[in-house]
Amino acid sequence: MHHEMSHDEIIRAKLAALRCEHRDLDEAIAALSAQQLTSSLALQRLKKQKLMLKDQISRLEDEITPDIIA
Repeated sequence: MHHEMSHDEIIRAKLAALRCEHRDLDEAIAALSAQQLTSSLALQRLKKQKLMLKDQISRLEDEITPDIIA
């Protein structure tokens, strides 16, 4: 039996991957910050990448969250 993923399932899979990548970046930033000879440029790049991932995660979460009309 062939099962096609629904739009929500695809979004949830992307979200899981992005969250994992976000956690990995968090750990990389923490490790770099702990080093004495850390390049501030490298740290800035990682933080910027982490922020972009957070924005992507937020957009995808908004996409699968139903709008509630109050």
